[in-house]
Amino acid sequence: MKFSTKAIHTGEEPNYEINGEVVSPIHLSTTFARRDPEVPAKGYEYTRTSNPTREALEKKLASLEEARFGLAFASGLAAETSLLLSLLKKGDMILASDDLYGGTRRIFESVIKKFGVEYRTVDLTSEVSLESLEPEPRLIWIETPSNPLLKIIDIASLSRKAHKIGSMLVVDNTFATPYFQNPLKFGCDVVIHSTTKYVSGHSDTLGGATVTNNEELFEKLKFHQNAVGAVLSPFDSYMTMRGIKTLSIRMREHEKNAIRIAEYLTNRSEVERVYYPGLEDHFNHEVAKRQMKGYGGIVSFTLNLNKEKIRRFLRNLRYIALGESLGGVESLIEIPSLMTHASIPKNIRDLMGVTDNLIRLSVGIEDIDDLIEDLENAFGGI
Repeated sequence: MKFSTKAIHTGEEPNYEINGEVVSPIHLSTTFARRDPEVPAKGYEYTRTSNPTREALEKKLASLEEARFGLAFASGLAAETSLLLSLLKKGDMILASDDLYGGTRRIFESVIKKFGVEYRTVDLTSEVSLESLEPEPRLIWIETPSNPLLKIIDIASLSRKAHKIGSMLVVDNTFATPYFQNPLKFGCDVVIHSTTKYVSGHSDTLGGATVTNNEELFEKLKFHQNAVGAVLSPFDSYMTMRGIKTLSIRMREHEKNAIRIAEYLTNRSEVERVYYPGLEDHFNHEVAKRQMKGYGGIVSFTLNLNKEKIRRFLRNLRYIALGESLGGVESLIEIPSLMTHASIPKNIRDLMGVTDNLIRLSVGIEDIDDLIEDLENAFGGI
């Protein structure tokens, strides 16, 4: 099956032995009765351990990422935490790309560090000698494209380097989605998603996922999913599957609109710099072309305006809402330094390039002429 067919049918094959439903039902039962104490009914015991609706979603997610195994969690951060608990022990080191979602960085700095796990960041878009690091990292963690600067990291090259020193590579694929990028095909070990974003796509359900081809790793992750209990609810599993069915259509529209807006912004005098991997002048555009099938719906840009004019610009927007999160059908805009990345100290944010004049725009699937008119009016009103 091709992508769009898998998005609709995988995990939701009609069960003709029951009633042939074409949509996977929501199994709300928290427990499952059995006739024999030693044998669970059809493998189900308790919904934290396994649930038919969640399993249908997990099968669908794995299929879209061209993976053998998938697991669904209560949020993207829950997926990340379970992965870290599964793989790390005292004395291990995480090497992460320098441009990361603030919540991920918070887990590394404020949660995992307490258990004796070291954490370092480095610009992994440049050549880095992993062999020279002491201690050698147990885990290498990247976002590509990254949040919020849309850095592109060569997954295949980094995978080879990581495996050469015995490290595992984790790729957060939230921005690209499995429609535009499949990191496992380039050699990484685990793919992470905040399914809250593009995968579900309607800003109405929270969730996270991990996918892998490594059966041993999957068993570890599955154990911690059950032991920690940070599982996705049956209702949210259903909602996520419902959103996935239109993922391919939505991503094409997100990208089409984002390219137009990136080009529009490059011609505005108020805009200092535009970050979008689909622009030919984007650093590592060639790497993006090689490992991605499209460039996504996020556009970041810096404004050469003072604080008050930036706020006036944001207040002037009519259709593009000021809010955190991304990946929904509606357009959202934010200032990372004050919102999604506010937990990072200012000196570190500035070193990262997350300055106070950086704007992140999640381009929705509204009519592009309305979106550009909205931006035009917002600039005109400052």
